[in-house]
Amino acid sequence: MEVRTDDPARRFTPGAVFSTDPAARGPLRVVSSRWNSGRLLLAFDGFDDREAAEELRDTLLEVDSADLAPLADPEEFYDHDLIGLAVETEAGERVGVVADVLHHGQDLLVVTGTSGAELLIPFVRPIVPEVDLAAARLVITPPPGLLNPTEAL
Repeated sequence: MEVRTDDPARRFTPGAVFSTDPAARGPLRVVSSRWNSGRLLLAFDGFDDREAAEELRDTLLEVDSADLAPLADPEEFYDHDLIGLAVETEAGERVGVVADVLHHGQDLLVVTGTSGAELLIPFVRPIVPEVDLAAARLVITPPPGLLNPTEAL
């Protein structure tokens, strides 16, 4: 199991039920979970051996965002809260829309720019000083070269 949650002990408890992508492979009910050599191993109801479990390879477990507890820290956001937000500079210039959030050592916003180009914006306070969920936008202060690589030259 490739874990993409910050609280796997709470999320993958016996009895937890997940919808899946592709949908035809689910729903799946967790029978047991344990860690082995830094990897989370899950057993699902009806998948009793290794061969049966292989049928689930490349299956995504999904959680309804309505079932998520609110985050206690106002500086933290669920990915689904950020996806779809308009991205603007502090001067009000429209940059694009958040299409995805990547977590590879540093959180990155994947923004589909107004030109259609994909932009990667580090999700750190100096570059993203304002996230306004109510207004469905976030504000960036891009350093030279972030939005236009030729500016950095």
